[in-house]
This record gives sequence, C-alpha cells and structure tokens, in this order.
Amino acid sequence: MAGRETRRAARERPVTAASADRGVLVRRGLVLSYATALYNSLEGLIAIGAGLVAGSVALVGFGFDSVIEVSASAAALWRLHTDADHARRERNERITLRLVGISFFALALYVAVGAARALLSREPPGESIVGIVLAAVSLLVMPILARAKRRVALGLGSGALAAETQQTMICTYLSGILLGGLLLNAVAGWWWADPVAALAMVPLIAHEGIEALRGRDACGDHCG
Repeated sequence: MAGRETRRAARERPVTAASADRGVLVRRGLVLSYATALYNSLEGLIAIGAGLVAGSVALVGFGFDSVIEVSASAAALWRLHTDADHARRERNERITLRLVGISFFALALYVAVGAARALLSREPPGESIVGIVLAAVSLLVMPILARAKRRVALGLGSGALAAETQQTMICTYLSGILLGGLLLNAVAGWWWADPVAALAMVPLIAHEGIEALRGRDACGDHCG
C-alpha cells in the first residue's frame, strides 16, 4: 500500500523548472529534426535525379549525403523521443553517436569511389541548372537548421545530437563545394572540377566519422 502511494505521489509531483525547460528543448529538437529530415528527403530526390541526368558524381554524391542525413535525423529523433527515460538516455547517446559515425563513413566511401571512377573515365558531366539552384538554396537553409539544432544539443548536454548537428553543418560545406564545382563546369568547362569537388568532401566527412566512432563530437566541453 505504501509503495502504491509513493508511486502515485511521484506521478503527481509538480514539474520542476529544469524538467520543464528540458521538455521545451526536446520538443524544439523534435521539430527541427523532422524539418531536417523532410528537407533532406526532398533535397536527396532532386539531387540524385538531376545528378543522374547530368552525369554529375558530385551532385549524386550530394544527394546520397541527403539520404544518409535522413538516417542520422532518424537516429536523433529516436534519441529525443527517449530523452525522458533517464535509465536509457546514456545508452541511447552512445548508440546514436555510433550510428551517426557509421553514416559518415558510408557517405565518404560512396563519394570517394564515385569521384575516382569519374576521374579515371574522364567523362565530362553535363550542366545542371537544377543542381546549381539546389546547392545555393541548401547553402542558405542548412546553416539556419544547424545553429538552431546546436543550441538544443548544448541545452540538453547531448553529444549525440551535437554530432548529428555537425552532419547538418557539413551539408552546408558540401553545398558550397558542390556549387563551386557545378559553376566551374558550367561556366569554364572544367569537367574535372566536379569529381575533384566530390573528392574534396571526403576528408571532411571521414574526419567527422572517426570523431563520432571515438565518442567525440561537436559538443566539446559544453555538453554534460
């Protein structure tokens, strides 16, 4: 009887300011993660389609980055949905961080192989106005999402969410690299700019994968 009363009292205990603030951050993080997943789904479909039409390995690689980032967003959503469970939170942090790290390596491998094949075959890609517009839009959208998600990650003290945020920020860098390669190919006719731009993405992506698998992340000393 006493145990039942104790459990009832725990359920009826007023929510503290700290837990209320954490709840607000979790809800904000869920909205941002869903928005990221939706945008990346559209971005991926457009980039892969336009890349296949133009024969652009950098554009197709960018599209697959979007697909991989959707999986990273799904991992972040899982982490956020289980935030209230204190017993599972730490374990879910580690699992999510590893999943994000693996997604980085999957992307790095795909881009490296595709770019090397394009350079060896010396096949020039066609111009892609759709790709140029998409890269320019992503260059504007991704930093906004990344900054907002980073504030949530720091507020929750979550290294896993910070790592997923870093992947969103990397999408910004990839957008800039992609835009440069597509413009050089369209304006100057430098066919090799496209696969070289793709190869320039690989070290950046692989570094983040290594850091995530080691349990390090973009949160640094500000988390936890």
